Amino acid sequence: MVLGQDSKECLVSVLHSELLQGVCRQMTYSDDLPQISVVFIFVNEALSVILRSVHSVVNHTPSQLLKEVILVDDNSDNVELKLNLDQYVSKRYPGLVKIVRNSRREGLIRARLQGWKVATAPVVGFFDAHVEFSTGWAEPALTRIREDRRRIVLPAIDNIKYDTFEVQQYASAAHGYNWGLWCMYIVPPQDWLDRGDEAAPIRTPAMIGCSFVVDREYFGDIGLLDPGMEVYGGENIELGMRVRNSKASGYCLDQGAEDDDRAILYPCHGMSSQLVRYSAEGLLQLGPLGSTAFLPDSKCLVDDGRGRTPALKKCEDVARPAQRLWDFTQGGPIVSRDTGRCLEVEMSKDANFGLRLVVQRCSGQKWTIRNWIKPGRH
Repeated sequence: MVLGQDSKECLVSVLHSELLQGVCRQMTYSDDLPQISVVFIFVNEALSVILRSVHSVVNHTPSQLLKEVILVDDNSDNVELKLNLDQYVSKRYPGLVKIVRNSRREGLIRARLQGWKVATAPVVGFFDAHVEFSTGWAEPALTRIREDRRRIVLPAIDNIKYDTFEVQQYASAAHGYNWGLWCMYIVPPQDWLDRGDEAAPIRTPAMIGCSFVVDREYFGDIGLLDPGMEVYGGENIELGMRVRNSKASGYCLDQGAEDDDRAILYPCHGMSSQLVRYSAEGLLQLGPLGSTAFLPDSKCLVDDGRGRTPALKKCEDVARPAQRLWDFTQGGPIVSRDTGRCLEVEMSKDANFGLRLVVQRCSGQKWTIRNWIKPGRH
């Protein structure tokens, strides 16, 4: 499902129950879904609106799934949001609702990061403090993340009119951005439309940042949000780029089948087909490691410049030595010295695990060697 919002309205509703599709009502979910910490960010928000959000998420989230609600006050000066709020939540929701107060105005992004630091559940949901939740909002989001921790789930959002509280349904949409880097609605991909299932998730390259759910550790792995982000709406674009550039986390460069001369991605297992030797001269060799340059079962990673698929060849059989040389530093890109292209990962329906190795114009993807073998002293 995707995210939508009318920024001119004061209140939004997440998956409002009156608008749930029939198929959504019929779905069943596992009993062992991960717990979630819900983080609300506010500054001088009306107390009634904040409490409406809190009541809504507590009342419409199964108690075994809701670990905590975290209210991050970004240095509000409204006195009603001080002692009155503290006393109310401590009496109504002791131990469940926590309040974090910034000593100075940090802004939306750094305030969210404060909530992430305090959160203790394996999954964290970030929301503006003027939302409502309806029964069944959490289970589909947590199910998607349980299936793959690298997913960031953007719930479908409808609108609550500020003057009547009437729920206004929004059409399903994906999100993109224009040349001014403003997030915008775009038509869902054709394959989604062809399915005819409005409950099916929509892949989307961008987001509207007022509402998203993410695995807590994975969010940290990809670098969170940029704490220096000062431009309004910048996180809508940034987070999508972070996800794109980290999409192969947990996968390793692998030799693949013995009779195939193509490198592949495969879940990391540390066996000989995933052992990599990066030599001082710039060779990237896959296979058994040893003291000699070219072992019988080792192959060199090659960019011959003719296509987008990196090859694996016997090092001594490479037509031009420059084709087998790469520049690499730990935590950085792998760049062909011959073509200037980078070894990167792209999504592909036809590839194993949905990921394909390619050599292409560098986009900022990074690689890491997990375990180093240091040369012995002589």
